[in-house]
Amino acid sequence: MDDDDIRIEKRRLRRDLLAVRAAMADDELRQAADALAEHTLTLPELAAARTVAAYVSVGHEPGTGPLLEALRERGVRVILPVLLPDDDLDWGPYEGGGGLVEADPQARVPLLEPSGGRLGPQAVAGADVVLMPGLAVDRRGVRMGRGGGSYDRALARLSASGASPALLVLLYGHEVVEELPEEPHDHPVHAAVTPDGVHRFPG
Repeated sequence: MDDDDIRIEKRRLRRDLLAVRAAMADDELRQAADALAEHTLTLPELAAARTVAAYVSVGHEPGTGPLLEALRERGVRVILPVLLPDDDLDWGPYEGGGGLVEADPQARVPLLEPSGGRLGPQAVAGADVVLMPGLAVDRRGVRMGRGGGSYDRALARLSASGASPALLVLLYGHEVVEELPEEPHDHPVHAAVTPDGVHRFPG
């Protein structure tokens, strides 16, 4: 595949995967969020983590609410992304659901972000674990996001800083696939957590 073919194929895959998510019922989403938290919290990477970079799920993404609260109750420092105008990510501390605000009420998909102070884009390099959203991951650990490139920048920043946190993507079970189209900037993750369990990848 050339670059144009890869981009076209990724657009097709994103459309199909988002359509499946959109068809999920509310009770299915709630059950998936609880199961996702349960599996994630058993990971040895989380047991040893002092700081976790996570995110607030939106829409029909695999739910992170129960997981964020459980990490906070454990005394783990959780930082959450703040989307910048150029689609890069700043970070802010998670202080509970009451400390979240809508980033842009006019946005097509309203994002929630921490209302407190900002830590700077480099803050992600201090995390022991980075929990990322995605739409799919393949058996090599190649992750496909929504196409905005925000996490690609964060992962490039980690590489440049020499930081090596555990990289985990949170998905539904059917979103772990055999192979995805890959571009040079795609950075493999170490594992995917789904409501069905944990999938680890080579390397």
